[in-house]
Amino acid sequence: MSAVIAIYTAAASRGPVSEQDAVQVRMGCGIVGDRNYRRNNLPANQITLIEAEAVEAFNQAHGLTVLPSALRRNLLTRGVALNALEGHEFQVGAVRLRGIELCEPCAVIGKLLQQPGLSPTQVIQALMGHGGLRAEILDTGVIRVGDTVTSHAPSTHPYAPRPDTPT
Repeated sequence: MSAVIAIYTAAASRGPVSEQDAVQVRMGCGIVGDRNYRRNNLPANQITLIEAEAVEAFNQAHGLTVLPSALRRNLLTRGVALNALEGHEFQVGAVRLRGIELCEPCAVIGKLLQQPGLSPTQVIQALMGHGGLRAEILDTGVIRVGDTVTSHAPSTHPYAPRPDTPT
């Protein structure tokens, strides 16, 4: 099943990340209480998502145990091909979102995840194409851990259900 398995917010830019069971989201603004929440927010700054599988693959490739929260994305999903949602509407629980653009890793993430033998540049290169998705919030509502993620966009994710199977 394609679902949200964790939710993260940070009250301040570069501030500590907190795990939430549920968050209130507002159309055109973002996640209430998150560092990026503001009225008439740019669509790409409203909410971010990342695949648990991408975090696990990064950890396995580099022999690390980086926590998903360290990547500073808001929603951690499982079984969702997020790259396929770029340019498409999809639903998280009862809230509609639209994939705006891939959320490629930045220098901040590179510096946060650097390790002996793994430079910030290598971190960024390893996560390119796997850093998540920036999305616009199209409905006001609540997103909860366990909410199903549904879409009619084509999927290339090895764990995502086929379009002809129920989620």
